[in-house]
Amino acid sequence: MKRDGLVGCLALYAALYGAYGCISPILPNVLAAGGLSPERIAVLLAAATLVRLVAGPMAGRSADRHAATRPILAAACGLTGLAALAHLAASGFWPLLAVGIAYAAATAPLAPLADVLALAAARGGAAFPYGWVRGAGSAAFIVGVGAAGWLVQGFGLAAGLVAGAVLFVGAGAAALAGRASGGARAQASEAGIGFAGLLRLAAFRRTVLVAALVVGAHAMHDAFAMILWRGAGIGAGAAGLLWAEAVAAEVFAFLIAGPPLLARIGPAAGLAVAAVAGAVRWAVQAETVALPWLVAIQSLHGLSFALLHLACLGLIERAVPPTARATALTLYGTVGLGLAGAAATLASGPLFSAFHGRAFWAMAGLSLAAVPLALRLRAEPARTTSA
Repeated sequence: MKRDGLVGCLALYAALYGAYGCISPILPNVLAAGGLSPERIAVLLAAATLVRLVAGPMAGRSADRHAATRPILAAACGLTGLAALAHLAASGFWPLLAVGIAYAAATAPLAPLADVLALAAARGGAAFPYGWVRGAGSAAFIVGVGAAGWLVQGFGLAAGLVAGAVLFVGAGAAALAGRASGGARAQASEAGIGFAGLLRLAAFRRTVLVAALVVGAHAMHDAFAMILWRGAGIGAGAAGLLWAEAVAAEVFAFLIAGPPLLARIGPAAGLAVAAVAGAVRWAVQAETVALPWLVAIQSLHGLSFALLHLACLGLIERAVPPTARATALTLYGTVGLGLAGAAATLASGPLFSAFHGRAFWAMAGLSLAAVPLALRLRAEPARTTSA
């Protein structure tokens, strides 16, 4: 049974993140090929972000209320595949906006609901570490990006969209293939605590706030690191290797280093370590673009992102009852991380324009601000409703 649960989760994550890898890098090019200007692409992507903020938590709440995580995840995967293919027939702003909104709504709950299934199957690490399947997902994303590049080069943008759509449908099939965990029907009859109840859980609020600060601090790197590096004379090949090092560190933390480290120090201390690692990473980037230093700090991504995510899920699993876990993870993923990333990205533009590389000190400050909040979680009792 343990082995079946692990294999099923690996199949789900490989298909899901492989699909993201196929489609995410080429989607702006698909929109441009459909006749959209950069300004209209920005409007479409902003609208998609707003849609995700609503659609994700709504799907999570429905999954909790009806104990229907698997069918809702499968349906969302199927709709995502259809929406991806619909980009092939759409042209012009309004048709592409409609397709983009549908794609955003369908993708919003995918990763959080997959995490719900993986955490249930892992049973707190008794069956297998959650990091194994999430690391496999990160590796599948890398494979998907490479496959998309090869497909687009040989057969055009449509080939990447089709490959991603097929993988999304495969992820839906993998979600349905697994068996519901014991007690699902009993959980369905329970009231559940809903959005307001979750927000009254002090441990949940603090966990999401820490994640928002630390992950939000990545926004300037995601938006402007390549520009900064190119201005310093770092070629595209070397820059690509720096990104690859960061992703490799993420996979290493998920698969190998993260689970035993958290078992030793605990998830709250893990959040503090992730926040400090992020602060060091951005402080160094604020002061130098010397290649040896950049190589040294890229490996910190394994702590500032992967370890953070593992610790957050551990704390949410401890603080939130099973009947509200899908709601909690969709709030964490779409509102906590998505909204924080969007806000930090908006702030990054003026900061980078005014201070150039030194603007990364602001991101270091965001990360450091999370440290005291993380340490307070060490004394937080499970499922508390205190302020």
